[in-house]
Amino acid sequence: MDFTGRVILDLPLEEGVSKAGNPWRKKCWVLETFGQYPKRVKIDTFNAGVDNVKLEVGKIYVCSVDAESREFNGKWYTDLRCYAARESEDPSMGGGMPGGQQNPFQSPAAPAAAPAAAPFPAADPFGAAPGAAGAAAFKDESDDLPF
Repeated sequence: MDFTGRVILDLPLEEGVSKAGNPWRKKCWVLETFGQYPKRVKIDTFNAGVDNVKLEVGKIYVCSVDAESREFNGKWYTDLRCYAARESEDPSMGGGMPGGQQNPFQSPAAPAAAPAAAPFPAADPFGAAPGAAGAAAFKDESDDLPF
């Protein structure tokens, strides 16, 4: 899955050794997406990805991520693993997904403005043509309800 965002935070490199004795490295960033309601998203890289993905604060990137969830002590945690990122200058490019799907982290673009027109045709509330007396006979004038 791809999304576009501006890097707002570069978290420090984490390193350690697993229970099996294997060394590991993890690097995280926080990006802010574009759209009507921007979202902050934490992405990370692990081991070899730390050397392959380099992001700088303030720049806009299109990030390719895999979502992965895991359970620990009855709670679930989700990571967005970034495996590739390319710099982007135009946030309106949106980081579209393959197949023309919309970006799930970005609000859809507003549709083009339609020509100004009345939202409803000029007719009575019962759908009769203007000037027709058919529907007016069903309206009870004793109440103030519109139907």
